[in-house]
Amino acid sequence: MATPNSNEAQNHYHHPEWTSLSTKLLANLILDQVRKGNTVNNSLTNKAWNFITNEFYTRSGIKHDREHLKNRFALLRREFSVVKLILSRDNFVFDESTGCIIAADEAWDQYVKECPDAEAVRRGGCPVYKQLSQIFAVVHLEEPVLPQCSYEVTPKRRPSRGVEAAIANAIAEMAAASRQRTSALTQMRSRFSLAECIRVLDGINGVAESVYFAALEIFNNPSARETFLSLRSDLRLAWLQWKSNAVSSTT
Repeated sequence: MATPNSNEAQNHYHHPEWTSLSTKLLANLILDQVRKGNTVNNSLTNKAWNFITNEFYTRSGIKHDREHLKNRFALLRREFSVVKLILSRDNFVFDESTGCIIAADEAWDQYVKECPDAEAVRRGGCPVYKQLSQIFAVVHLEEPVLPQCSYEVTPKRRPSRGVEAAIANAIAEMAAASRQRTSALTQMRSRFSLAECIRVLDGINGVAESVYFAALEIFNNPSARETFLSLRSDLRLAWLQWKSNAVSSTT
């Protein structure tokens, strides 16, 4: 039978998957601190984050340390940037009652091709968009984070003859090939992004705090991010534990 101390340790080191309720709780706590003016240099104060951390545990019963909550807040900031760009399009409408973004399937399909980061928002919407709008009117963490997008630009052609026509066609083909490579690389980087790795990491149960923070360092390596996201879901935690032990042994 687990003792109170062991239960507390489990809550501290394990990171349950974020739900819409826990996300909304975090957003409301942050907004409350912003409204109270507990910011400095466009960021929340340490005192504000300490309050948020303690209050989140009190209300939810889930023990997350301050850095974990700040990482989650950073992901919400990226999601807010994605949604803000989507809503700048005329054919996308935000439903405040559900947090969903309504658009025709064709419009979504085209937008997701341009911005792969939008796929998550297409599936789950952004129920805390209203709170985030008020928060980020005051709090700015680093420079604005924009989703990774690739837009096709049709080159302008002008009539030409002989050698000039051959040169122009060759240049157009090279430009098209370059755009295709750039688009492929952009989509690959988006698929194996740091934000996606953290999202998947947050969904794994039983991650020790030491392994979680070691993983954030490991994810700085693009090859490690690709390996992590390519593994079967049941092998990811074991791989992270192995990697974190390897890193510890070399330091």
